[in-house]
Amino acid sequence: MDLGISDHTFIVCGASSGFGEAITRQLVKEGADIIAVARRGDLLEDKYANFEKNVTPVEGSLIYSETLDKIMALVKKREIHGIVFNAGGPPTGTPLQTTMADWDASWQLVMRWKIDLALRLAPIFKEKGYGRVLFIESQSVKQPLPALTLSNAFRAGVTGFAKTLALELAKHGVTVNVLAPGSHETPAIERVIKNNSSMRGVSYDEAKQEMEQNIPVGRLGKAEEFASLAAWLLSPHSSYITGQTISHDGGSISGLFG
Repeated sequence: MDLGISDHTFIVCGASSGFGEAITRQLVKEGADIIAVARRGDLLEDKYANFEKNVTPVEGSLIYSETLDKIMALVKKREIHGIVFNAGGPPTGTPLQTTMADWDASWQLVMRWKIDLALRLAPIFKEKGYGRVLFIESQSVKQPLPALTLSNAFRAGVTGFAKTLALELAKHGVTVNVLAPGSHETPAIERVIKNNSSMRGVSYDEAKQEMEQNIPVGRLGKAEEFASLAAWLLSPHSSYITGQTISHDGGSISGLFG
């Protein structure tokens, strides 16, 4: 299928690894141009050295206004068609293991910058009469995960914001959706498996196999599979889908609306 985005430009946050990298590569494959944002500019330049004409790197942490200002400076120079909000998650811990310092830091890391950047871009999409806004969160927004208190709370908050923003922008040709991934073969899940294997005194392979056994399809997802769905949601073909939280989890969510 031709996604019809060969003349489109997207902002992809957290583009140096994991889902962000996979989505960037998928969009470039479809002919799109990318403003790729990550903390390490050298890593961006290295990974996309063969796509210099398609990928414009922006170095900086998304929690800082200076980085958002860099993005908006580029937005003023070109026509933007969509954005992928994507970044790492906060530390693990049960509710009683968290501190208020953890909550303050996680608000900055998971939620605040997304609202800030969305509010900067939304009027531009609204005036244009077109836009694709996609938040990459977690399956925890539908089924909270044990010991992920901070992620459970703030990612659910992002989803609530996204739904409300979608209702306001729908009539202006702007869609706002959330992708809720389960366990995929990414650096983030590798760290989780290594942590589990260390805590339980089992091998990495044993910890991974146990995780896969708890997924109905029997395996971890692939970032490339996830990126294909993301690219479609960022395309003109998805114009009738907005305000939705779509799982990509191999059937892990046990509820009716997983």
